[in-house]
Amino acid sequence: MLRLLFLIPAVLCLLWYLYLRNQGYSLAQGKQGFIYILLFSAVIGAFYALMLWLTHL
Repeated sequence: MLRLLFLIPAVLCLLWYLYLRNQGYSLAQGKQGFIYILLFSAVIGAFYALMLWLTHL
């Protein structure tokens, strides 16, 4: 499960890209959304890293 964690930002970015294309927006207009997705994914990754460190797995 943990090794598939990189799929979260990849899938979210793909969905965001498809949404932008479907609505007729450019990638430049949706740049802020990509930043939010990457920040959200970094927070999730940091949480899991902290939990692994705390539980010594």
